[in-house]
Amino acid sequence: MTEIEFAKKIAAIGGVAYLVGGAVRDKFRGVEAHDRDYCLTGVDEKNFAQIFPDAFKVGKSFPVYMLEIEGKVSEVALARTEKKSGSGYHGFKVNFDKSVTIEQDLYRRDTTMNAMALNILSGEIIDPFGGRADTENKKIRATSEHFMDDPVRALRAARQAAKFGFEITEETLAAMNLCAFELAREPGERIFAELETALKTDKPSVFFRSLERAGILPVTFPEIANLRGKTQPVEFHPEGDAYEHTLKIVDEVAEINPNPIVRFAALAHDLGKGTTPLEMLPHHHEHDRRGLKVLEEMSERIKLPGDWKKVAAFVIKEHMRAPVLTGAGKIVDMLIKIHKSKISVADFNDVIRADHHGLPSYLENAEKILAELLKVNGKDAPPELSGEEIGKWIEAERIRRFVAIRDSLN
Repeated sequence: MTEIEFAKKIAAIGGVAYLVGGAVRDKFRGVEAHDRDYCLTGVDEKNFAQIFPDAFKVGKSFPVYMLEIEGKVSEVALARTEKKSGSGYHGFKVNFDKSVTIEQDLYRRDTTMNAMALNILSGEIIDPFGGRADTENKKIRATSEHFMDDPVRALRAARQAAKFGFEITEETLAAMNLCAFELAREPGERIFAELETALKTDKPSVFFRSLERAGILPVTFPEIANLRGKTQPVEFHPEGDAYEHTLKIVDEVAEINPNPIVRFAALAHDLGKGTTPLEMLPHHHEHDRRGLKVLEEMSERIKLPGDWKKVAAFVIKEHMRAPVLTGAGKIVDMLIKIHKSKISVADFNDVIRADHHGLPSYLENAEKILAELLKVNGKDAPPELSGEEIGKWIEAERIRRFVAIRDSLN
């Protein structure tokens, strides 16, 4: 079914089909939309279900369906209004009867660039809140007072700034700030979902700087906010305090590594510096150990997935030690640890390279060295050895092979 065929079927029962959201915004950004969402006016749920029996309902509180259009499963929703009746994102009274207009539906949406609609049959653009101008001027502006109905919209505005490189208007920053009380009580899963999406943008630092400008970084990500003002030795970190250093590193890793888990590890590598006593500054002794505790608290609060937590913990624990190892035995041990961890050598190196402005030779050649080390196993041990002796032989043989490779590279 084509988009036009879909719209004509809706028109046949007295309704109007609109393209809404990101697809309309992206039209004015001059880029191709990844998804196409639809909103219907003048249609009740019963008639829609009769005409499209294959549509799969996903909305619980209001009608939202998944339907294949133009060969792709898309979201189709009936136009609705919402009135906040409680706290969080569940406390709403919703009206989705046939009388709801497209303008009323757009009024409840988060930012003006997402509050436009395109009449599929007529081609008319419905833009009652200046979304086109804001998009073309690269502005993120709250559509209405409904912005604050769902506090997580404050994080979404920050994420949009990071994704599109747009500037958040002052009045929208003020609206974001007013979300602080409810944000502190939001389920951790919702906070994590926004963090994950923000880390997939080209410049994740914009997300955190936007939250800081709105005054809600201490509420949403206190572990990052606590890095502000934690000075560091300028000979190692001329970019400034631990906060500036962390955002610099996460952006540098984002430039070369698309994996959000690795980007999070870069974000988390110095979390322990946020707990450094003031009298210790600008030094941060044992911040790796303290960082593991901070990560544990963060994980509990925003419900980090297991792999995210394990990768970040490994980077926090080893990011200071790995670049300075010189002993052959310790280097072999480190390489085997990386191999057994949840992070690949290449990903680990991306974080270490950004943090230390380069890599030691053994990490530069880690994949080649590891391939040789992993060839050594107990089956090759002298037959007279047994038990712990075999383990010691494996360790010694791996060290011998590492030394041979190291010498050949020098």
